Amino acid sequence: MIVGIGVDIVDLARFERAVRRTPGLVERLFAESERALPLRSLAGRFAAKEALMKALGETANIRWHDMEVVSDDEGNPSFRLGGVASEIAERRGIGRIHLSMAHDAGVAIAYVVAES
Repeated sequence: MIVGIGVDIVDLARFERAVRRTPGLVERLFAESERALPLRSLAGRFAAKEALMKALGETANIRWHDMEVVSDDEGNPSFRLGGVASEIAERRGIGRIHLSMAHDAGVAIAYVVAES
């Protein structure tokens, strides 16, 4: 059963300006394993984290590092949850989280489905 859905879109140029303007933003938003990725991939991961918070239906006290986007051997993305994000998922009975991300024409988009 679907527990929640979330979608988010990020303007790549605006995201790039924010990263250049704010030292430490990449470290604050992304786990160490994510930081070396190209900017468009980081924008996609930011959209994914925003979409996940919408799908969880609760955002109080979630830290950005509680939501890490990882990829399997075929490049398929998924989340590694920790901290408060993991607690919320458990409390809401979420057993599986589906993630799709794309970037094109100057935007990155992510779609999340949380399932019990």
